[in-house]
Amino acid sequence: MVVVEQAPTKRARHLMDPANPVRQVNDRSLTRVQRTVASVLATTTILHLSAGLIIAAVFIDDEFVAARVGLNLIAGAFAVIAVGVGFAIHGRKPLSPWLLLGLAVAAIGLAFTFS
Repeated sequence: MVVVEQAPTKRARHLMDPANPVRQVNDRSLTRVQRTVASVLATTTILHLSAGLIIAAVFIDDEFVAARVGLNLIAGAFAVIAVGVGFAIHGRKPLSPWLLLGLAVAAIGLAFTFS
């Protein structure tokens, strides 16, 4: 029995060869996209938690005023943390005037809770 080896088939240049994957040399744009996606996901996740706390404060009975205020303050603290996390993921200093947006969330929550 004669074994005949076949020459590997020639692939078109635009197709990837699974046996020899080629990695891009310049990953700078990929890293920037990954940071942006990570910061958006982290920030929106924490802001959803903050919104949930505000909604919880709205539905608490009127006799528990301290609990309503406390939940709104915790929501504001989480909003400040969300902004700081977004800056930290991008490698910037988390302490900035943009952190005041978290306090705005607390103020908006208090307005919704007591209106």
